[in-house]
Amino acid sequence: MPRSFPFRAAFKRLAIFSVLLALPGLAFSQSPLKVGIFADADSLPLLVCEAENLFAEESIQVQLLRFQSAVERDSAFQSGAVDGVISDILAAILTSQAGFPVAITSLTDGRYGIALSPGSPLSTLADLKGRTIAISSNTVIHYMVELFLKEAGLKNSEMRLVPVPKMPVRLEMLLGGQVSAAGMPEPFLTTARTRGAKVLAATDDYGLGLGVLVFSKKTLASRSGDVAAMYRAYWKAANRINASPKHYISLLAEKLGFSREAAEAFAFVSYKKPRLPSEADLRSAAEWLKGKGLLKADISASELFDPRPIQGL
Repeated sequence: MPRSFPFRAAFKRLAIFSVLLALPGLAFSQSPLKVGIFADADSLPLLVCEAENLFAEESIQVQLLRFQSAVERDSAFQSGAVDGVISDILAAILTSQAGFPVAITSLTDGRYGIALSPGSPLSTLADLKGRTIAISSNTVIHYMVELFLKEAGLKNSEMRLVPVPKMPVRLEMLLGGQVSAAGMPEPFLTTARTRGAKVLAATDDYGLGLGVLVFSKKTLASRSGDVAAMYRAYWKAANRINASPKHYISLLAEKLGFSREAAEAFAFVSYKKPRLPSEADLRSAAEWLKGKGLLKADISASELFDPRPIQGL
């Protein structure tokens, strides 16, 4: 009889543990949801979730993994090292075309823009006709620059786009006057402004949706509840940033690598409730990729968009 006691005790502990798991706020996944981020405005709400325990409030474990380049990010994503990534609509289209099943779950309210070199006499996008503009070829920056210039009335033949893949080099070329302008994301855009450059145009001013959160369809099929919980935390964080942006200046410097000067000067974006890109944004990006010979087949919103994780917000 005494020998059976350890087994009864073990079963009792197991029963108690099962009850605890069922209690609100104590459930957890077998492994954290892994999300790849960059040092940019798109990633800030996720970092606030991490810093202020908002993921835990939603009973979700999320591991944020920071990447230095799109190549590094995409390699990790396609190998399964991360479940989702901060990306852009063009990269998502190309990833899907390459045969890796992904879905865009929302826009991310980042900022990309065109900056003029310090002391430039230019004042409008139309003034960039025939002027050198540093970009990274066949990327979201390239797309953004061409879109803005075409809206200003310039033809492709009037654009002098100079490929400069490395962002720090592009920034220094701009500041040194080696190019008239440059297309850049944050925090480089703000850094350029603090060092005398003028931001001529930015995506948030134009309502252009480019930055997105993307998850593998495998993750969305097996962990849709976790992704939805992540978004609930994200939206809480976004509201906190919108209500008191200056409170998060130190986080820009500590977690996103902004210089203190750039963090102090940063014009916070207004984070909106997570929503999908418009079908017009998707068509525009796809047509541009086709024009560059980078997209071989049409892609539809139903194929690339998954609204389920944000429907309960």
